[in-house]
Amino acid sequence: MLGLMQDHNLLISSIITHAARHHGDAEVVSKTVEGDVHRMNYVELERRSRRLARALIRMGIKAGDRVATLAWNSGRHLELYYGVSGMQAICHTINPRLAPADIGYIVNHAQDVVLFADTTFAPLVAAVAPAIRGTVRAVVFMTEPAHMPDIVLPEGMDLLCYEELMAASDEDYSWPDFDERTAASLCYTSGTTGKPKGVLYSHRSTLLHAYGVNLPDVMGLRTVDKALPVVPMFHVNAWGIPYAAPMAGAGLVMPGRHLDGASLTHLMNSEGVTFSAGVPTVWMGLLNYLKSSGERLTSVNRMVIGGSACPRILMEEFGDNYGIRIDHAWGMSELSPLGTYNAPKAKHADLDRESRLRLAEKQGRAVFGVDMRIVDDEGKVLAWDGKVSGHLQVKGPWVTSGYYGSEAGSALDAEGWFATGDVATIDPDGYMEITDRSKDVIKSGGEWISSIQLENIAVGHPDVMEAAIIAARHEKWDERPLLIVVPRKDHQVDRASLLAFYEGKIAKWWTPDDVVVVDELPHTATGKIQKLALRDTYRDHLLPKE
Repeated sequence: MLGLMQDHNLLISSIITHAARHHGDAEVVSKTVEGDVHRMNYVELERRSRRLARALIRMGIKAGDRVATLAWNSGRHLELYYGVSGMQAICHTINPRLAPADIGYIVNHAQDVVLFADTTFAPLVAAVAPAIRGTVRAVVFMTEPAHMPDIVLPEGMDLLCYEELMAASDEDYSWPDFDERTAASLCYTSGTTGKPKGVLYSHRSTLLHAYGVNLPDVMGLRTVDKALPVVPMFHVNAWGIPYAAPMAGAGLVMPGRHLDGASLTHLMNSEGVTFSAGVPTVWMGLLNYLKSSGERLTSVNRMVIGGSACPRILMEEFGDNYGIRIDHAWGMSELSPLGTYNAPKAKHADLDRESRLRLAEKQGRAVFGVDMRIVDDEGKVLAWDGKVSGHLQVKGPWVTSGYYGSEAGSALDAEGWFATGDVATIDPDGYMEITDRSKDVIKSGGEWISSIQLENIAVGHPDVMEAAIIAARHEKWDERPLLIVVPRKDHQVDRASLLAFYEGKIAKWWTPDDVVVVDELPHTATGKIQKLALRDTYRDHLLPKE
């Protein structure tokens, strides 16, 4: 027997319709690439999204067409999020930090038919355009006529102005109803281990993910919040915040391309931002600015750190000196991206400071909607004892089943689990901790050493700005940890002092065998350290020199 409840498709357009009706005066504030600040509320956002949908239809965009974006976090990008998906096309956000060759590959693989771009990316568009002329028929720069860039596109590729398209359109458009499993947006991985792969999200998965983001023990956004997503909208849909905030009625503050400490501090304080989310490198830059300038964040009370493990120094400094709670989260493109979130349980209320910080360093508990487990090399399920490490697997309604262009289910094992590529422990309370990527784990004498834990300790040293641990080949132990560091400005790193810094924090045999000091570390387009490049350079560092 089936229940007697109404059956409505879970569609992205319903989020902005709800926000406009029930939270219409909540603001979307954008720092534009031209330098000014643009303001609109959710009523205006919903109207402009409908106007955009009408403009797309006039351009010949049909259901299922891929519409690409090369854009920063802004109100116009938000209009594309809702207008494109709402009219049943697919919003394909592209990371502009990728190499032009990768961008060309992604656009052609996705078969994007139109590209929307911020004017700052005009040189990149000009460089990529010849390679994508076979699929992209128009480039739309997201600006007014006065700021249109002067570039030449290949024959057959139109150059259009966003605001001219909007002015020529109208708002006489009703959001259509269709199957909630329809594809809504597309994001490609950064391609660190091969060609980038597309993850195709549905309307259903996106709405369920937004619900998960807004759970009280997750980001828990409220109408009194003003959320500033530092994480880019081209990076896994800004972790779902552009959907979760309007769903809850929280305001949005979009920083555009200005992510330095000074710009973020000014924008957060002037707009009364209460909540923000981003990767550790951005927060480290913000912290350094606050310490050097003496300024404070006057309204921010919570910040989320994801993308890579959060160094303890960020939790300590922001918590102790600025009264800002740092929450640790974990996810990946294939999880939309939210997988776990670190919030304490009632039993943890009386923990001492060290125990509380140690717990906070873990990536957290699975959010409702995500199941997880760890297995050994043979696929045997391992215990949740907080000690044994295994390969992390996940499943859930917002976890991918296959990559774009492949069959549904092709990315899963026979039991429906997705292999994340991470190595992790899970404690008896369900707190998961990433100890490494499967390809980065150090196997010394048959035992595993966590590169992430060693890196987080290193960046706590007063002379170290950034650190990476790689497995270097060793005659006796097969692999041993090698520490590669970038010094802080005007600081020098002393090898003995740095290695002594590990004493009492780890098992003695985990201590790195050597330290290499470099001016900078190689990074991927999403800001992660390129371990493969470091291994290629330093894998033989510990072997005897002939």
